[in-house]
Amino acid sequence: MNIPLKASRRQFLQGSSALGLVIGFHLPLSGHALAAEQGGEFAPNAFVRIAPDNTVTAICKHIEFGQGPYTGVATILADELDADWGQMRVESAPADVKLYANAAFGIQGTGGSTAMASSWDQLRAAGAEARARIIAAAAKKWSVDPGSITIEKGVVKDASGNSATFGELAELAQATEVKGPFTPKQPDAWKLIGAAKLPKVDTVEKTNGKALYTIDVKMPDMLTCVIERPSRFNAKVKSFDATAALAVPGVKEVFAVLQGVAVLATGYWAAKNGRDALKVEWDETGTEARSSQQIIKDYVDLAAQQGTVARNDGNADAALSGAAKVVEATYVFPYLAHAPMEPNNCVIHRTDDGGVELVFGSQLQTVDQQVAAGVLGLKPEQVKIKTLLAGGSFGRRATPAGDMAAEAAAVLKAAKHQGPIKVLWSREDDIKGGRYRPIFVHKLRGSVDKDGNISGWDQVIVGQSFMKGSPFEAGMIKDGIDQTMVEGASTLPYQIPNLRVSAHMADVGVPTLWWRSVGSTHTAFSTETFLDQLAEVAGADPLEIRRKLLAKHPRHLGVLNLAAEKAGWGTPLPQGRARGLAVHESFKSFVAHVVEVSVGSDGLPKVERVVVAADCGVPINPDVITAQLEGGMGFGLSAAMFASVDLEDGRVVQSNFNDYRVLRINEMPDVEVHIVPSKEKPTGIGEPGTPPIAPAIANAWAKLTGQHVFTLPFSHSAAKA
Repeated sequence: MNIPLKASRRQFLQGSSALGLVIGFHLPLSGHALAAEQGGEFAPNAFVRIAPDNTVTAICKHIEFGQGPYTGVATILADELDADWGQMRVESAPADVKLYANAAFGIQGTGGSTAMASSWDQLRAAGAEARARIIAAAAKKWSVDPGSITIEKGVVKDASGNSATFGELAELAQATEVKGPFTPKQPDAWKLIGAAKLPKVDTVEKTNGKALYTIDVKMPDMLTCVIERPSRFNAKVKSFDATAALAVPGVKEVFAVLQGVAVLATGYWAAKNGRDALKVEWDETGTEARSSQQIIKDYVDLAAQQGTVARNDGNADAALSGAAKVVEATYVFPYLAHAPMEPNNCVIHRTDDGGVELVFGSQLQTVDQQVAAGVLGLKPEQVKIKTLLAGGSFGRRATPAGDMAAEAAAVLKAAKHQGPIKVLWSREDDIKGGRYRPIFVHKLRGSVDKDGNISGWDQVIVGQSFMKGSPFEAGMIKDGIDQTMVEGASTLPYQIPNLRVSAHMADVGVPTLWWRSVGSTHTAFSTETFLDQLAEVAGADPLEIRRKLLAKHPRHLGVLNLAAEKAGWGTPLPQGRARGLAVHESFKSFVAHVVEVSVGSDGLPKVERVVVAADCGVPINPDVITAQLEGGMGFGLSAAMFASVDLEDGRVVQSNFNDYRVLRINEMPDVEVHIVPSKEKPTGIGEPGTPPIAPAIANAWAKLTGQHVFTLPFSHSAAKA
């Protein structure tokens, strides 16, 4: 059954542009150098397709949810091909781990700020191969030496005046084999990589309404499903009465699945009204019944004891016991929701070959494929995935258990309806639905010797491991340590001779998950604010003490010095303002923030200005990098100021943006972004912009008010002026 997709309300806007994104659903690429699906197409490998109409389509193995990989992959390929930017298109790759595995994971998926790092060498080689075969085709067509041929903006020329477009050479290029290896361009030959004003390939489509998201998908005979979920995590359906729900116009079916009680209807509002009319009795045996405050109290008690050691340099106990001055601090970090603009959703339908197809924003295609296959009793290759654009994620769509794929498959399996089903979550479902950044408590002790040097550092981290019990446990938990819990602390770059970091993995019945920048969401705050406290005791300037302690880390120093210079560190500020700074490495990228803070009318920090410096290797698309650094900073600022998911009796208190507060546009500070020029391979930028903002604000706040901040968010902290 081939079911056509079409956008719904988003197509009320019309328009077109050569820069628009074409979202394709029928990819011809299932192996290297296969014949093109349509006559005259050139498909040299799994990442490039050139059509007779002269369009060049880049096949992106990474989901696009606003972080910019579509533009990144198009840039790499266009530069290698010497294509014109206006002829570039991007399509999402099908689920095929053999062709499209992420080199960092070994599976097909996006996360850990690896999209460009995973694609860089692969796409450059793919582009170089396509270019070589186009040149060989032209040489054959014109009977000339390939060395005489040049390409500029998608036009192939030779010294005698012959010329042709890629499209005109596509069919011949498909039939022309060239022996490799294929050598990518050297940096001095790049024309698009690093170009600051290259438009994003998806901007027009997202602006004129043509971009397709899961909520927009319509198929013949499709029903919409919403699920009534328990208010306590992992509760099971004991019984339910569907009488009132089935009486709601449009409701077709009501049945139980593992996730709760599913209501199928002709549209979302009918399904929601049917769900509201349900009567469900839940079995809460063995579910988490503690409040957030009780969990935090239990963590604080655990933090008084050494955990499993993640790093142990020198002798921290001896340094602390013999120090001239000792500083202690306990930090508390709450549950955080990802709260992407587009909540979870998925369309699933049966296919003519006895399999199924999932149409949605899949972040871990291999996991989703395998999970859906397991639920339905199929082989993974019988599960096709069409990855659509997604309205954000911040980690939410990358669940190790393939939550959304499992849920959609379970609904399809249990339903009498044989047509397509769209499963939708509401905002309230999302905020209350689990998979949060875990609660963490850090206890730190640090020492300063008689000469003003930081001599000792002891850090105990307590939190919940979302790796434990997941398919990633074997790779991520080593010697009893979940690396995602301690990263940023166990990897602290400062030259402190006696340093120990340990951790406790607590068991809590709340579903948790990575959240934008993962462990660095809390370790950057604890380490960077605690360092400022030690600097204060030592009588040292925060910038100078970092420079001293980072002498062996030039890339940390590079961003730190650049941000400090551009922010005017040490120069006078208007009365009522103070500066703070922080520097942090995550996902092999380096970011420093210098902020200016005043006291807001609500008594909370008002961030007036943020200067960001970043080193993420070769800056493929500087404008995309700038946008990600601005967005990552804003995301981190929002969480630092307001965000907290709280439990009472094991039930989530918050439900929507009215009580899970996010940053408003009038609260966004002035932001300046500076990118360090680099010849290193590209590294991630989707997440590294988030960690430094909260500690930089806290450090400025301490300087302005004398109040150190130990509990986030600021709105919950006792640090109000």
